[in-house]
This record gives sequence, C-alpha cells and structure tokens, in this order.
Amino acid sequence: MSPEDEISSLRRRVAELEAEVMEKSQNDRFRLVVESAPNGIIVVNRDGEITLVNPQAERLFGYTKEEFKGMRIEKLVPQKYREGHVERRTSFHAAPESRGMGLGRDLFAVRKDGKEFPVEIALTPLSKKTGMHVLASIIDITERKRSEERLHRYSQELERSNAELESFASVASHDLQEPLRKIRTMGERLQQVSGEGLNEKGQDYLQRMVKASDNMHRLIRDLLAFSRVATRAQPFARIDLATPLKEALSNLEVAIDEADAEVCLGDLPAIDADEGQMIQLFQNLIGNAVKFRRADVPPRIEIDASVEGEGDRAVCRIQVSDNGIGFDEKYQDRIFSIFQRLHGKGKFEGTGIGLAICKKIVERHEGTITASGVLGEGSVFEIRLPMIQVQENSVDQL
Repeated sequence: MSPEDEISSLRRRVAELEAEVMEKSQNDRFRLVVESAPNGIIVVNRDGEITLVNPQAERLFGYTKEEFKGMRIEKLVPQKYREGHVERRTSFHAAPESRGMGLGRDLFAVRKDGKEFPVEIALTPLSKKTGMHVLASIIDITERKRSEERLHRYSQELERSNAELESFASVASHDLQEPLRKIRTMGERLQQVSGEGLNEKGQDYLQRMVKASDNMHRLIRDLLAFSRVATRAQPFARIDLATPLKEALSNLEVAIDEADAEVCLGDLPAIDADEGQMIQLFQNLIGNAVKFRRADVPPRIEIDASVEGEGDRAVCRIQVSDNGIGFDEKYQDRIFSIFQRLHGKGKFEGTGIGLAICKKIVERHEGTITASGVLGEGSVFEIRLPMIQVQENSVDQL
C-alpha cells in the first residue's frame, strides 16, 4: 500500500471514530434528557420491543429496567385492547409524526400488578441507525380524572340546587304572597269598618300589622329577584347599554320626579350582556341614589362609561355617582351582602337585598362591582364588565 493510500485510510478511520464519538455523545445527552424527564418515557422499536425506559416509567408501571428489556409494548396495554394496538402501532410507523394518542377517546394502561389507570400519551418518531423508533411520553391522569368526576358531580348538585331554588321561587311567588295579600286586605277593611271604634293602642296594632305585611311582601319580592338572577337568566347578546339604562329610568320616573332628582348621562358602549339584568342593575343603583339622599339637597346622579383595553380583553368601566348621604368606607364590603343595612329600617325603607342583587348580576357577567363614599357627601359605584362574553351555552389504549 502506497503512503498516499495509508494516509487516506487513516483519515477515513479518524472520520469514523469522530462519528462514533459524536453519536455516543449525542446518545449520552439523549439518555440524560430521558432520565431527567418528569413524565414516564418509553422508547419502542418498529417491532414493538421496548429499548429504553426512564426511572419515572419504572415507578409508573412497577417494572424494573431489567424487566422492561425486550418486553413488548402491548404488555402495558389492557388485554382487551392489545390486538387493536398492534394495528395502530403499524399505522404510526407507516406515517410517523409527532402527535398525541387517543384524540377524543380515553386511554388506559396496565401496571405490573394488573391495575388499569388512565393516561395521556404523546408520540415522537426517532430515527436511529437500527431503524425507526418511537418515543412515548406518558402521564398518569388518575387525579385529573377524579377531579373531573368531582366537578361533574358538583355541576349536577348545582343543577339540582338551582331546580330547588326555582321551585322555591314559584312557591314564594304564589303560595306565600297570597296569604299576605289577604292579611293586608283584611287589615285595610278593618281600618275602614271599625277603625274609629278602636282605641289608640288598637289602631297602632292595626297599622303595624298592615305595615308588617307590606314589608314581608317587599322582602319576598326582593328574594325572588335575587334567586332569579341565576334561575331566570337569559343568554348574553350584544346590546347598547343606553337601552336598558333608559328602561330603568322610565321605571323610576315617578320616584325621580318626586325627589326632584337630576340624572346626567354620558355615552355608554355596546357590550355582551343579559339586557333584563342590566335594567335591574341600573334600576337598583339609581333607585338607591334617589332613596339615600340628603335632606333638602336635590339628588344629582351621574352615569358614565369608558372602554379599557382591546379585543377579547376589553372591559367596560361604568360609574354611577351621587351626592347623597354616602357611607363610611369601612363598610365597603358589607353593603353588598344580602340583608345588610347601614341605616335603621325606620329611616329608609328597603330589605337590604338591592346591592346584593347588583353584585350577583355583575358576577354572572364575569365582572366586578366596588363602592367608595364619603359620609354626608355621596357615593360612587364602579362596575367593570367584559365587552365580550364567552357564551354559556370512546375508550382506547396505550
């Protein structure tokens, strides 16, 4: 062999050694990544034989690394699915590409002790000198499935609870209010027929009875309104907020005129909302501003809105401010609780449910409502609502 041939042969050998070193380095890095992966990793050749596993896979299935060697992947598949799995494995090798397994179906694997468990699997083809291999990344989703089942049961309980609440609302609107109407009617007739014959104490008792029936009627009416925020809700639709605001002002026209109130309106945008609930929201807030006014000071109510952000994250910011009696800000959270009142019943009429209804409506729209105020000067209610609402509206193997 000539010196030139020897040099050429030596160069080829050096190149081969460099390639072997590079491949070994790459394999070492690959093994390091597999060993440290948080999920169970199993590498399988074209014949379905397991060629590599990581410690997480050993813990997941209960086999040792030695027991995995040469094992066919079908042994990790529940018996009733093994035949179909061979066909799917062959199909994957015919068109190898990274993808998840069992789209639209539940996947199950089986441990060494025979126990089946739900899994989530991602497949990645690996091209090696010995042919095409497949890397399977496996996650035990038992806890996730349990959480989904708990959520499903909770959803069913919530549906039953809503049905019971709707049933209560139906009873309250008919069976409870009817005797109240009779008590009030009989009390008024007694006042007309025998009122003059009663002494002062008797007339006081009679007036208290009529007033108590009126209060009970308002309480039942407001409780119905509170319960129906959820049970009588309508689907969200695109509405111009000026429309429900005008309807609310029309409903309050008499109260506004009697109080000589001034209502100043700014521009309001169109948002996705339940129009009926927006009417109730505005009506409660404006009605409160008229009711809780300072003596000898005509109420002034300002309603304005602005849009913050863009696209799906855009938010409508509504402010309802007044020059009424205000409140101590240490009660900011309390005023939105049901039956909570900051003033005695004798001073201002009401059941303490109006602002709780407002909060429930806003939360149903995935928004927030907050209040600030200065005692003796007025209050500001700020509502933030999303411009766009999200509409409410097979078993496999490893």
